[in-house]
Amino acid sequence: FPLRRQEEQRFSEQHSSLINKAYQTLLNPLSRGLYLLELNGVEPAQETDSDADSAFLMEIMEINEKLAEPKNEDSLREIETLIKVKQEELTREVTAAFERDDLQEAKLLLAKMKYFANLEDKLKNKKVPS
Repeated sequence: FPLRRQEEQRFSEQHSSLINKAYQTLLNPLSRGLYLLELNGVEPAQETDSDADSAFLMEIMEINEKLAEPKNEDSLREIETLIKVKQEELTREVTAAFERDDLQEAKLLLAKMKYFANLEDKLKNKKVPS
Protein backbone atom coordinates (compact mmCIF):
# COMPACT_ATOMS: atom_id res chain seq x y z
CA PHE A 1 0.00 0.00 0.00
CA PRO A 2 2.76 2.58 0.77
CA LEU A 3 4.10 2.25 -2.82
CA ARG A 4 0.66 2.86 -4.25
CA ARG A 5 0.27 5.99 -2.13
CA GLN A 6 3.62 7.30 -3.44
CA GLU A 7 2.49 6.66 -7.03
CA GLU A 8 -0.76 8.52 -6.38
CA GLN A 9 1.21 11.38 -4.82
CA ARG A 10 3.55 11.60 -7.84
CA PHE A 11 0.60 11.42 -10.26
CA SER A 12 -1.16 14.17 -8.33
CA GLU A 13 1.93 16.41 -8.32
CA GLN A 14 2.48 15.96 -12.07
CA HIS A 15 -1.13 16.84 -12.89
CA SER A 16 -1.15 19.74 -10.48
CA SER A 17 1.91 21.12 -12.28
CA LEU A 18 0.20 20.73 -15.69
CA ILE A 19 -2.96 22.43 -14.46
CA ASN A 20 -0.87 25.28 -13.03
CA LYS A 21 0.96 25.71 -16.35
CA ALA A 22 -2.31 25.67 -18.30
CA TYR A 23 -3.84 28.24 -15.94
CA GLN A 24 -0.82 30.56 -16.27
CA THR A 25 -0.92 30.22 -20.09
CA LEU A 26 -4.60 31.08 -20.30
CA LEU A 27 -4.41 33.88 -17.72
CA ASN A 28 -2.06 36.04 -19.80
CA PRO A 29 -3.55 37.50 -23.02
CA LEU A 30 -0.27 37.14 -24.96
CA SER A 31 0.43 33.51 -24.05
CA ARG A 32 -3.28 32.66 -24.47
CA GLY A 33 -3.26 34.18 -27.98
CA LEU A 34 -0.05 32.37 -28.96
CA TYR A 35 -1.60 29.11 -27.70
CA LEU A 36 -4.75 29.73 -29.79
CA LEU A 37 -2.56 30.30 -32.87
CA GLU A 38 -0.77 27.03 -32.13
CA LEU A 39 -4.09 25.17 -31.80
CA ASN A 40 -5.04 26.51 -35.23
CA GLY A 41 -1.73 25.45 -36.78
CA VAL A 42 -0.47 29.02 -37.29
CA GLU A 43 3.20 29.74 -36.59
CA PRO A 44 3.71 32.87 -34.46
CA ALA A 45 5.46 35.80 -36.17
CA GLN A 46 9.24 35.70 -35.85
CA GLU A 47 11.40 38.64 -34.79
CA THR A 48 12.85 38.61 -38.31
CA ASP A 49 9.42 39.03 -39.95
CA SER A 50 9.26 42.53 -41.37
CA ASP A 51 5.47 42.68 -41.04
CA ALA A 52 5.51 45.30 -38.28
CA ASP A 53 4.75 48.72 -39.73
CA SER A 54 7.32 51.48 -39.47
CA ALA A 55 5.07 53.78 -37.36
CA PHE A 56 4.71 51.00 -34.79
CA LEU A 57 8.46 50.34 -34.73
CA MET A 58 9.12 54.08 -34.26
CA GLU A 59 6.72 54.08 -31.29
CA ILE A 60 8.60 51.14 -29.74
CA MET A 61 11.95 52.87 -30.31
CA GLU A 62 10.69 56.07 -28.65
CA ILE A 63 9.49 54.18 -25.57
CA ASN A 64 12.83 52.31 -25.43
CA GLU A 65 14.68 55.64 -25.57
CA LYS A 66 12.52 57.01 -22.74
CA LEU A 67 13.34 53.91 -20.69
CA ALA A 68 17.07 54.37 -21.37
CA GLU A 69 17.11 57.92 -19.97
CA PRO A 70 17.69 58.50 -16.24
CA LYS A 71 14.29 58.31 -14.62
CA ASN A 72 12.28 59.63 -11.75
CA GLU A 73 9.13 57.94 -10.40
CA ASP A 74 6.74 60.25 -12.30
CA SER A 75 8.25 59.55 -15.71
CA LEU A 76 8.32 55.80 -14.99
CA ARG A 77 4.64 55.94 -14.02
CA GLU A 78 3.87 57.78 -17.25
CA ILE A 79 5.64 55.11 -19.32
CA GLU A 80 3.93 52.37 -17.29
CA THR A 81 0.51 53.90 -18.05
CA LEU A 82 1.32 54.18 -21.75
CA ILE A 83 2.42 50.54 -21.93
CA LYS A 84 -0.66 49.37 -20.02
CA VAL A 85 -3.05 51.32 -22.27
CA LYS A 86 -1.36 49.93 -25.39
CA GLN A 87 -1.49 46.37 -24.05
CA GLU A 88 -5.21 46.70 -23.26
CA GLU A 89 -5.87 48.12 -26.73
CA LEU A 90 -3.94 45.30 -28.44
CA THR A 91 -5.72 42.71 -26.26
CA ARG A 92 -9.11 44.05 -27.42
CA GLU A 93 -7.96 44.04 -31.05
CA VAL A 94 -6.56 40.49 -30.89
CA THR A 95 -9.76 39.26 -29.20
CA ALA A 96 -11.80 40.78 -32.04
CA ALA A 97 -9.46 39.20 -34.64
CA PHE A 98 -9.94 35.74 -33.08
CA GLU A 99 -13.71 36.28 -32.94
CA ARG A 100 -13.66 37.08 -36.70
CA ASP A 101 -11.43 34.03 -37.21
CA ASP A 102 -8.81 36.35 -38.75
CA LEU A 103 -5.76 34.37 -37.65
CA GLN A 104 -3.27 36.37 -39.75
CA GLU A 105 -4.39 39.62 -38.11
CA ALA A 106 -4.21 37.93 -34.69
CA LYS A 107 -0.66 36.80 -35.52
CA LEU A 108 0.41 40.38 -36.35
CA LEU A 109 -1.25 41.81 -33.23
CA LEU A 110 0.37 39.16 -31.02
CA ALA A 111 3.76 40.10 -32.49
CA LYS A 112 3.07 43.69 -31.41
CA MET A 113 1.97 42.48 -27.97
CA LYS A 114 5.36 40.75 -27.60
CA TYR A 115 7.12 44.09 -28.10
CA PHE A 116 5.03 45.65 -25.32
CA ALA A 117 5.63 42.64 -23.04
CA ASN A 118 9.39 43.22 -23.54
CA LEU A 119 8.97 46.91 -22.73
CA GLU A 120 7.02 45.98 -19.60
CA ASP A 121 9.89 43.71 -18.50
CA LYS A 122 12.42 46.50 -19.07
CA LEU A 123 10.23 48.87 -17.05
CA LYS A 124 9.98 46.38 -14.17
CA ASN A 125 13.78 46.07 -14.14
CA LYS A 126 14.07 49.88 -13.97
CA LYS A 127 11.65 50.10 -11.06
CA VAL A 128 13.27 47.39 -8.95
CA PRO A 129 16.57 48.62 -7.49
CA SER A 130 19.31 46.17 -8.42
